[in-house]
Amino acid sequence: MMFDDPLSRHRPFISASVSAPTFPTFNGIGSSSADRLSSSASSAAPNFLHNPRIALSLVPAAVFLLDLGGAAVSAVLSVGLLVSYLLDSLKTPAVVPFFAIWLSLIFSQLAFYASASPALASAFSSVPLAALASFLSAETTFLVGVWCSLQFKWIRIENRPIAASLERLLFACLPIVGPAILTWASVAAFGVTDGTAYHFAALACFFYWVYSLPRGPSFRSAKHEAGQILGPLESCVHALYLLFAPLAFRVATHHAVLFSSSVLLCDIFLLFFVPFLFQLYAAHTRGALWWVTRDPGQVRSIVVSNGAVAGLVVVVCLEVRVVFRSFGKYLHVPPPLDYVLVTVAMLGGAASAGAFAVGLVNDAFGSMAFTAMAMMVSAAGAIVVGFPLWLLPLPLISGFYLARFFTKKSLPSYFTFVGLASLMVAWFVRHNFWDLNIWMAGMALKSFCKLIVASVIVAMSIPGLALLPSKLRFLTEFGLISHALLLCYIENRFFNYSSIYFFGFDDEVMYPSYMVIMTTFFGLALVRKLVSDHQIGDKAVWVLTCLYFAKLSMLFITSKSVLWMSAILLLAVSPPLLLYKDKSKVSSKMTVWQGYAHAGVVAVSAWLCRETIFEVLQWWNGRVPSDGLLMGSYILLTGLACIPIVALHFSHVQTAKRSLVLVIATGLLFIFMQPPISLSWAFRSTLINAAHQSVDDVSIYGFIATKPSWPSWLLILTVLLTLAAITSIIPIKYIVELRAFYAVGVGITLGIYICAEYFFQAMILYPFLVTTIVCASIFIVFTHLPSASSPKILPWMFALLVALFPVTYLLEGQLRAIKSIEEGEDKFTNLFTVEGARMSLLGLYATLFMLIALEIKFELASLLREKATAAVGQPGRTSSGFPPKMRLMQQRRASAAPSFTVRRLSAEGAWMPAVGNVATFLCFGICLVLNISLTGGSNRAIFFLAPILLLLNKDSDIVSGFGDKQRYFPVTLAISSYLVLIALYRIWEEVWYDVVGWGLHIGGPGWLFVVKNKALLLLTFPNHILFNRFMWDYVKQTDAILLLTLPLNLPSIIITDITTVQVLGLLGCIYSLAQYLISRQNKIAGMKYI
Repeated sequence: MMFDDPLSRHRPFISASVSAPTFPTFNGIGSSSADRLSSSASSAAPNFLHNPRIALSLVPAAVFLLDLGGAAVSAVLSVGLLVSYLLDSLKTPAVVPFFAIWLSLIFSQLAFYASASPALASAFSSVPLAALASFLSAETTFLVGVWCSLQFKWIRIENRPIAASLERLLFACLPIVGPAILTWASVAAFGVTDGTAYHFAALACFFYWVYSLPRGPSFRSAKHEAGQILGPLESCVHALYLLFAPLAFRVATHHAVLFSSSVLLCDIFLLFFVPFLFQLYAAHTRGALWWVTRDPGQVRSIVVSNGAVAGLVVVVCLEVRVVFRSFGKYLHVPPPLDYVLVTVAMLGGAASAGAFAVGLVNDAFGSMAFTAMAMMVSAAGAIVVGFPLWLLPLPLISGFYLARFFTKKSLPSYFTFVGLASLMVAWFVRHNFWDLNIWMAGMALKSFCKLIVASVIVAMSIPGLALLPSKLRFLTEFGLISHALLLCYIENRFFNYSSIYFFGFDDEVMYPSYMVIMTTFFGLALVRKLVSDHQIGDKAVWVLTCLYFAKLSMLFITSKSVLWMSAILLLAVSPPLLLYKDKSKVSSKMTVWQGYAHAGVVAVSAWLCRETIFEVLQWWNGRVPSDGLLMGSYILLTGLACIPIVALHFSHVQTAKRSLVLVIATGLLFIFMQPPISLSWAFRSTLINAAHQSVDDVSIYGFIATKPSWPSWLLILTVLLTLAAITSIIPIKYIVELRAFYAVGVGITLGIYICAEYFFQAMILYPFLVTTIVCASIFIVFTHLPSASSPKILPWMFALLVALFPVTYLLEGQLRAIKSIEEGEDKFTNLFTVEGARMSLLGLYATLFMLIALEIKFELASLLREKATAAVGQPGRTSSGFPPKMRLMQQRRASAAPSFTVRRLSAEGAWMPAVGNVATFLCFGICLVLNISLTGGSNRAIFFLAPILLLLNKDSDIVSGFGDKQRYFPVTLAISSYLVLIALYRIWEEVWYDVVGWGLHIGGPGWLFVVKNKALLLLTFPNHILFNRFMWDYVKQTDAILLLTLPLNLPSIIITDITTVQVLGLLGCIYSLAQYLISRQNKIAGMKYI
């Protein structure tokens, strides 16, 4: 983690003034005492309680700024955070990663100015706006740094007042910065529209509710006002910002047409009074106006008086802005009576709702007035929408029973209201839409009206069902699920079937995406509220959550069935997360049969989603996916969907985790390899059959000859067998015969795959190549898990592998040459083919020798660790084959483990270091040959190839006197020697292979050229010789020698004509400085030891 443990770095600096424990001394404290001190100090560190709340605004803002800054900002920030993480991992002092994060943010902001300044200047028409946007981005970056600072424990322990101030700073700034940044993002995406100011107002209300309401601080401080984070000044500024910022934005963006119409004038009033009403509601329910007065009576009077005025203005503006403008054709009363009735209905309804909300309907007079107002509002609304007079008692009785429900809490009254209101809704729909001959969203308008009426009736019934006794809770759950299904069906038809057919004319109907998002989050909020009130059970929460989240899939995948397929998949995946949440109960853990049942349901559900998977792959690839890709995607989806089952309920079962790894690996292998597989027996859908029967590719591109893809099955089988052996599903660790069959089987499958995929034209080489891979497989497996006969067999296996190398290499060229002569092929083409095949052979053998050298290095290092732990009296490892985390089965079956270990292997045969060194030298030599053949001797390649020599081992036969102290000597010697030889070759190449006439004109290559560059090459030798000698014995040279030899490299860097000589000069300077620093560090360490 980036956020450090302060006790390991700053124990002496913990102050008791911040409620941290005081430690008298650290001398002589044992490990148990230190652990107790560490745990007590960690528990004393107060946590920052508002991380999710802060992330709600800073994460989207940071993502937007990263996207705006481009690759430069992302690169700078990524590098800075990586450096900070590395510094934290290296246990540096706590302030080092702290300042590293701040420096990363500062440099990323500078990169933002450098990359995004032209875009800001062109996007904003004025310099002040561009400067304001730059300041807003800098402030956001600063707040991100403040938030990161609060994650460091040492700040929260040692500087608690500073932590409290930082918390207050975040809550003071985010209600202002958050709406501005997100509105900027909206404008950047969609431009300035009529709804942008309302979007800004909605964001301001949301952030005001999240940050500005009274909340308890995470860090107690004397500066906090009555235990609250914010003070009166910040709260006052937030209130003013909520009221005037959206209004100012609207005036600034529409100042030219501000008073041109009544609609635009109403927008101004709405942008002020709607946030004002929201603030009054927050004051009434959450005490948002605590900074004005703390007297409940005064707050109540403020809310009632101001709310009445604000409600009146809002209702009048909504009449002008919404009702008469958008729904005027549904008003069947002539003016001016329609204005009167609409005003009575809306203003009376708003007044009744406000009076009930503030508690003015508590006495008999208030109840009677509330009932009369409800009846009047219902009657006015019914008349204005065209209800006939003979049906007027229907809305009057409906309003009466609704008022009775609110005043008397009578549940039968509410269901009476629902029945009457349902009749009114049905009449309105029947009267206005039933006779229209319109096809909407792929179905007739009559069918859509039926769905709308059913949805409205179910929605009105749910509040009454929620008030029934707990024994009838299933009715509430049934109503909620039914309404969610209706909503999903209607939105799916609107969103994915967007054409209207009206008398044969087509038009596009766009169901906006924000409606899907809004209904989804409103439904999830309702579910959360009902769960907190214990109105619904876990199973209903599970179904409703899956249905509402499945709706969001329509925004990302354009498929007509994606909603239902996503719902099925979520219903199959989510039970481990939603139905087994109570950790205090034993039943919260799945049993084995339940785990198998859930996994089977997940597999079936994923298979039912195959059409959606097919369409997603077709959209992503731009063509019909292969059967292998489709099967791999299905297997991968099944494996990923089973992760919650294994992680939450069977984390203690190793077999389950290993099987899950195999399933996910199988899916990935199918996706990347796409083996030939026929799934025609499973293609029961018209969509997939039609896509596979298409002949467009053949008609456009013709028939394309491809290589056989069956060898991919061999590679898949090899990888799966290897994973099964590593995870101990195949117990090769305990059964020698099974180990032998495994090694031979893996070698054969991998060898056949390599032959068929890369050497398919050289049939005669197949036995040699398969034998080579089998020998390497047996050597690696039995070196890692040795048996009693390993010392006798493994050296011969390695010798056979080495012997097959030149034989295979020579046969490749000889056989290909004979075949080309017999068939009369072009010699030039055949030469290139032979060279390419030989390069592939060299790469294959270099890989095999590298694996053998790595395995031997690993085993010998494990043996040294065993000896070291045994020397200090600690229990050693029972086998050096696996690391500790892979030894669970060995601990359970210790008696079955092989008795022959690497210790005995090295004791009976001292060939391991020698074989490892031979493999290392062969690998390094082959890589040098490949480098010279493919790149012509690149200078950079040696810096990647020389580290191969780190695999050399201490050996008395081949590398005598070599030990762990000299492990870097071969690397530096190889680099210096290679560069010297390449430099000499470059000089010789320039002199003997260049154009002769060029030297006659400008004094080109000649003896002067050779003498000059060779002399400059010789000047680089002293530092290289000194450093390589230092890497062997680490004997310190005097500073005078290093200072005298360092300037010798400067002429080689400046004057030479050969790039390799310049590299040698630079490397000589680096060697000199490194030698000085290492010697100085060793001297300091020695002085500390003394």
